[in-house]
Amino acid sequence: MAYPASAAERVRWILERRGPKRALDPRRPYGAFLEREPDGRGGHASVATVLITNRECPWRCAMCDLWTSTLDETVPPGAIVEQVRWALEEIGPARWIKLYNAGSFFDPRAIPPQERRALAPLLAGFERVIVECHPALAGEAVLDFRDSIPGRLEVALGLETAHPAALERLNTQRPADDVASAAHRLGAAQVDVRAFLLVRPPFVPPGEADAWLERSLELAWDCGVRACALIPTRGGNGALEALAAEAAFVPPRLADLERALERALAARRSLVFADPWDLERFADCSACFGPRRTRLERMNWTQTLLPAERCAACGHGET
Repeated sequence: MAYPASAAERVRWILERRGPKRALDPRRPYGAFLEREPDGRGGHASVATVLITNRECPWRCAMCDLWTSTLDETVPPGAIVEQVRWALEEIGPARWIKLYNAGSFFDPRAIPPQERRALAPLLAGFERVIVECHPALAGEAVLDFRDSIPGRLEVALGLETAHPAALERLNTQRPADDVASAAHRLGAAQVDVRAFLLVRPPFVPPGEADAWLERSLELAWDCGVRACALIPTRGGNGALEALAAEAAFVPPRLADLERALERALAARRSLVFADPWDLERFADCSACFGPRRTRLERMNWTQTLLPAERCAACGHGET
């Protein structure tokens, strides 16, 4: 059951450990909700977040579970526009919009080019449009889309980790230098960049995890990113459970995410957010989970370090 050495063998290994996908309607997003983020000018922006249903990403990354909310085929013509229009009617008005699609917005098999062009009128009222993309696809299509919308375009790239051996084994098929090059190109083209960074990814020794996350943040900041999203590595995709059984993956705990956000905020080189999705799975104490989640959310919103409250049940927060 050893983890394969080649990319092709890794793809087979990862696919063999998958479970089923969700049943999805190609004409409805699989998620739509309102968020808020600091706007970088001392205020906050309301963000309409749309999780677009589309074809699965062609890359097979060892840590990814987003494929569970994708289709096997390209959506019918007009489906993406219908999804976004429906979502905006459900969510209501917002200053910014995120169009996340469990893959790459500029993958033509996921979001066909004619669908991107047809989305432009729906996006006319947003100050900022945020999409996600694999660095390999951050080319001319990004610039065409930038020119089609009046708002500021922001592209989120999966940097994941600066640890070169771990990144290669994650099977992203893109070294950190390539991600950095893509970020520099986008910045030069007046496209803002957001970086996704993993907290405790597989293949990084646990005793080195904090140091490598700090290096990953430094790499992202040196590329001029506007924001960094800290994502605790989530199990549940089959591959990570197999890696955990081989001691190649130690799942993060809530304290790891807290520590990562604290250190990133202390550096104050960009906006930085701790991903709150499904946060309870990383908690060890039910008594203090609620206050700790609220603290993380407040630090996300204020971009300010806040003191941790002491928990009488587990001792968390003791100095």
